[in-house]
Amino acid sequence: MGQKTRGAIAAGHPKTVEAGQIIFELGGNAFDSAIAAVLASCVVESTLTSLGGGGFLLAHTQDHQDILFDFFCQTPHQKKPSDTLDFYPVDINFGGEVQRFNIGLGSMAVPGTLAGIFEVHQQLGRLPFHVVAEPAISYAENGYQVTPYNRLTFEILEPILTTLPESRKIYAPDEKLLQKGQTAYIKDFANTLRELIHQGSQSFYQGDIAHQLLKDCSSGGHLTLTDLSNYRVIKRHPLKINYRGYDLLTNPPPSSGGILIAWTLKLWNKISFNQIKLGSSQHLQLLAESMSWTNQARKNSYDNYIYHNRIIEQFLSQENLENYQFKLQNSINKWGSTTHISVVDSNGNAASVTNSSGEGSSYVIPNTGIMLNNMLGEADLNPFGFHLWPCDRRISSMMSPTIILRQGKPAIVLGSGGSNRIRTAILQVISNLLDFNCSLDEAISRPRVHWENNIFSMEPLEECDQSYKLTLPEATQVIQWTRPSMFFGGVHGVKCNGNGEMEAIGDPRRAGMGIVVQ
Repeated sequence: MGQKTRGAIAAGHPKTVEAGQIIFELGGNAFDSAIAAVLASCVVESTLTSLGGGGFLLAHTQDHQDILFDFFCQTPHQKKPSDTLDFYPVDINFGGEVQRFNIGLGSMAVPGTLAGIFEVHQQLGRLPFHVVAEPAISYAENGYQVTPYNRLTFEILEPILTTLPESRKIYAPDEKLLQKGQTAYIKDFANTLRELIHQGSQSFYQGDIAHQLLKDCSSGGHLTLTDLSNYRVIKRHPLKINYRGYDLLTNPPPSSGGILIAWTLKLWNKISFNQIKLGSSQHLQLLAESMSWTNQARKNSYDNYIYHNRIIEQFLSQENLENYQFKLQNSINKWGSTTHISVVDSNGNAASVTNSSGEGSSYVIPNTGIMLNNMLGEADLNPFGFHLWPCDRRISSMMSPTIILRQGKPAIVLGSGGSNRIRTAILQVISNLLDFNCSLDEAISRPRVHWENNIFSMEPLEECDQSYKLTLPEATQVIQWTRPSMFFGGVHGVKCNGNGEMEAIGDPRRAGMGIVVQ
């Protein structure tokens, strides 16, 4: 007989995956493995994620509990005048498209990742926290080798990473960016983790770390001790819909990504995919128009109502969908910086966790190795404009950690980074799996598209049926990318086959990898 599988994990860096693997081998469950991977990612994917950011962990437990741990960033209790803030723009070139972000002390929202990690561990973990944190401590203290993808993110984010001395200490220790193959260290972060092991999250939210952050924030930032000490993780009921006979669990409002994925899938309920060839012009037409109508529906009946009690029921109602479904049927008939980790164990526990620091504020809390987020400076998260956010509110996010159940058991666990492209990346992978019966590998690696603001971005397609005329929404500009890109997200997924076998695939766009742990 073969050795029993302990679990499977897919993530965005070999060391992130290795951290989860180590914890599985030490007897940890899926949640221990996920937490270890998140902590490791704060070292080896520190340009994408941080304990100073925010995220979500969607949990399905072996006793069939479904819990969404919301530890995303919160807006401050009070707002300072914009002309007193340290808040300024930088342009980030993704290689095919330039995005503008705002950074500085005034871009920092209240961070939630650390509180979330402790909450999930306390509720669902099996191993002691010091064991779960050990891989990350080792990578931070002993170093990790800079991969080609690490180097790429360093180059893309250079205007942010080299602004202040504390971040230069990490990314440009000899006054130039670390090169591929060099060893990177974040020894301050190793010491921070040791302190957190002994003192818990209180050190970060009320203790010495908090006071250092607030001292620096007093000129140019919003954050106060009230903001930090009052931060709480929120446990939510996941948004649940049925699609093609599967139950799909994802992130509910006030986050936006999950409900927009759900809306598009419901839009497709009356579409038969039997006559649509994967990758054909007709398929592209479906994707482009669906993304366009989803954005239109978001603008018309979602963004202004995010915090209403009945928003899920109203937005996903057949009445709201009907007009769009009619239009779509008629038509068919003719780098965001985020990282994701998917984990499943042999007992039926599953964790889908997405975490981000935005592009980073450029501010690293001295002697901690922790860069704070720039969530108040991200256009994607501030649809009504900068400095117009409501005080003391959980920020709406595109992050959409997702678990797909078959007969009540985890069948697929997935999620993505990629800013506003998160929801369209996940949507396409789900459709590739459930509508076109692709393997997990093919579903993740197939070319992707994204429609937004009258721009239709397309990765190079392997084949396209030119006999079907592509009629994109009015005034749409087509941008044809020459190669697959991190711009289109990084979907890392785990799949459980009915016979107990597992597979784990990382997205090649973000140098992801997966491993099944025996």
